[in-house]
Amino acid sequence: MVLAGCTQQSATSAPPGGAPARPQVGVVTVHPQSVAITAELPGRTVASLVAEVRPQVDGIIQSRLFKEGSEVAKGDALYQIGPASYQASYDSAIATEQKAEAAVPSAQAKFDRYAGLISQNAVSKQDYDDAAASLAQAKAEVASAKASVETARINLAYTKIIAPIGGRVDKSSLTPGALVTANQTDALTTIRTLDPINIDVTESSTNLLDLRQAIAEGRLKFNGEGVSVKLKLENGTIYSQTGKMEFAEANVSETTGTFALRAQFPNPDRLLLPGMYVRAIVEAAVAPNSYLVPQRGVSRNTKGEPTAMVVNADGKVEQRILSVRNSVGNDWLVDSGINDGERIIVEGTQLVKAGADATPVEVTIDPTTGEIKDREQSSASATATGGNAAGAAKQPASGATGN
Repeated sequence: MVLAGCTQQSATSAPPGGAPARPQVGVVTVHPQSVAITAELPGRTVASLVAEVRPQVDGIIQSRLFKEGSEVAKGDALYQIGPASYQASYDSAIATEQKAEAAVPSAQAKFDRYAGLISQNAVSKQDYDDAAASLAQAKAEVASAKASVETARINLAYTKIIAPIGGRVDKSSLTPGALVTANQTDALTTIRTLDPINIDVTESSTNLLDLRQAIAEGRLKFNGEGVSVKLKLENGTIYSQTGKMEFAEANVSETTGTFALRAQFPNPDRLLLPGMYVRAIVEAAVAPNSYLVPQRGVSRNTKGEPTAMVVNADGKVEQRILSVRNSVGNDWLVDSGINDGERIIVEGTQLVKAGADATPVEVTIDPTTGEIKDREQSSASATATGGNAAGAAKQPASGATGN
């Protein structure tokens, strides 16, 4: 009787017909959204302003007035060239000007006197013309003397070499006591403006044509002027400041098929230095009503088409062919093939096939790694249809052993 009762209990507890439990799969529910289309382009940092400092007069460098590697402002004194000879030339020009100015009153008085007498025929016309010429010559000598004074003053001022721009100054190529010449080939030092700093990047003309065609067809919306740019540094970190796209060249290189773009970034901490290799992340456009599907949930069929497995409202698995545009981080940007609110299988695809039953469990994807970082807390209740039936089939055997 005991054995008969245990057998009867086991028969009533087992799932009808021995139906297998539904496999449990991890899913992500997708919704349409506006996705920023970005392009990661290689580039180099370039100082926004560069000035090579050279002397404009000859002489001996008396002193260097800046600290190498420091920040200097526009107009700061950098070098002092011996000014003695230029000071003497300036003083001589001042004296020559004063001498020329002293001759003007006498010539003016003589001209005025002759002008009054010429009407009375008291002086000859020749004498009157000579007086007028002497006055004009005296005034011309004054003007020439003034120009010589200005030239001497400029040369004297050039003995103090000042910074033409503000920025960080390099090391000095010469030391005090060195002889320099006007407009020499070798620069004394170089000044670079590091805040803001420019980023020169290159882009292929093919990508540009694809982008403009997509915008023209309405598949993308252009962000407008002042496109935002982020920066990935050599060590993989993202630069804290956001830059703006300044311009794009109007010609394409015949050898490489690329064109140059320039972005500008704030650099208050001087973290970026000229010549660094970086990658600019350009937000060029926005794709409206698009889906982001995790890459781990997309595979390819025998025809090479991108596909995804979907759990429909009835718990059935369907295979969808996707229209994939490009990658966005660890996701694929999909235009069509899925609908709002559908559940994409991202874990356990090897356990199911199209047309099979499956129990979906919501999971969360880490956007930085693309790996699953969290699962639905109520997975036990979500699997009651399949998981609990399997458990019930095991309970009678345990009871039979006890009995």
